Amino acid sequence: MRRRGRGPGRTGDWAPSRTGHAMVERTPLLLLPGLLSDARLWRDQVTGLADVADARVADLTRDDDVGAMADRALAGAPPRFALAALSMGGYVAFEILRRAPARVTRLALFASSAAAASADRAARRRAAMASLRHGRFAGVTTRLLRQLVHADRVATPLGDEVRAMAERVGAEAFLRQQTAILGRPDSRPLLPTIAVRTLVAVGDADALTPLAESRAMFRAIPGASLHVFGRCGHLPAMEAPATTTALLRGWLAEP
Repeated sequence: MRRRGRGPGRTGDWAPSRTGHAMVERTPLLLLPGLLSDARLWRDQVTGLADVADARVADLTRDDDVGAMADRALAGAPPRFALAALSMGGYVAFEILRRAPARVTRLALFASSAAAASADRAARRRAAMASLRHGRFAGVTTRLLRQLVHADRVATPLGDEVRAMAERVGAEAFLRQQTAILGRPDSRPLLPTIAVRTLVAVGDADALTPLAESRAMFRAIPGASLHVFGRCGHLPAMEAPATTTALLRGWLAEP
């Protein structure tokens, strides 16, 4: 995680901010992106929650194991923080909960799953990795984009932004992330032990993590809430930024 600079997820040091003469206490918020995603994924939430949250986006591009991703994210995080994650980021969030449950004050899981990789999905991931090793990195193709965002958003500037984000992440990080995803453990046994305020959210047209998987997490986590985004695919933080920000604002305000 970057500690200096002006990256897309940068909002200042992990500390209260000063507005005029008053100190404004903001909740430390760690945001975890998904496969082929960088800080752009959560850009609108970092900006939209700046008055209530000191938000940072973790770098999940440098490791090929979800445990190592979790360790790197924890190393740059404050002692306690709210944790929001999308897709692959959810797998890392579960690892953070295994390693440091007392540091997480609340949890939000977007478009994710607690299950280990199925044989079918694992085969598709290995095929994508093999194709890349024998050819050129295509980033997010039109075919893949149709799995990431709602069909109505494929041929739009948002689709272009998703492609550009994937190109920034690049081929080497893609291979590391896919390796990490393939090796993730089954986190379903962890779910009943989660003791913090938890939000589960998913798009109604998510082709990669269907609604059934989010409902299963919602049912298994004590006291969890569930939100289903209408007309939304796998990237609600970008596809429905205002609704995502409002959801997180309410989640941060809940006792």
